[in-house]
Amino acid sequence: MTTTPEPAAAAGDTDPFDLHDVEWMAVSTRLATARLVVLGIWAVVLLVPTVLLAALVGVPWLWAVPALVVVLLVWGALLVPRQVRAVGYAERADDLLIRRGILLRSLVVVPYGRMQYVDVTSGPLARRFGIATVQLHTAAPGTDATIPGLPPAEAARLRDRLASRGEARLAGL
Repeated sequence: MTTTPEPAAAAGDTDPFDLHDVEWMAVSTRLATARLVVLGIWAVVLLVPTVLLAALVGVPWLWAVPALVVVLLVWGALLVPRQVRAVGYAERADDLLIRRGILLRSLVVVPYGRMQYVDVTSGPLARRFGIATVQLHTAAPGTDATIPGLPPAEAARLRDRLASRGEARLAGL
C-alpha cells in the first residue's frame, strides 16, 4: 500500500488561533485596572498576616513566605495587562468567536442557532470601572462563552444583536 505525502502546510496555516479573515474586537483596558484592584486586595489579605507572623515569631526563614507572596503578586501584576489584551471577540455571519489566553489559549466558536439566551452582568467593582460581562448560554453545559470587560453600551448592543441573530437562526431565517 503506497501513500502519498500531504503537501506541507504553510507556516501561517498551522496555527488554529490565527484567523486571517477575522476582525477581532478588543475588550476595554479598564478590565485590567479592575483586575489589578482585585490583585491589590489580595496583596493586603495575604501580606498583612504573613508579615505579622514573620515579625512576631522572629524566625528569619519565615520572611521567605511574604517575599514569595510579593514575587507572585508582582508577576500577576505584570501578567494581567497582557491577559486582558489577549481577550477578544468577533462577530461573523453564522457564529461568534471568543478568544482568550496567553500560555493556555482558547478559541470558542458559538453558532448563533445554538444560543439559548444571553446574560449581561456587572458587579459593584465592574460598575465602578464602567465595564460589564456578556455570557452566552447554549445547550452544552461546558461552553464557556463569556466576554468580560465590555463598556455597558457595547454589552447592551452585543446582547441585543446576539439575541436577534439567535432568534433568526432558530426560526430558520
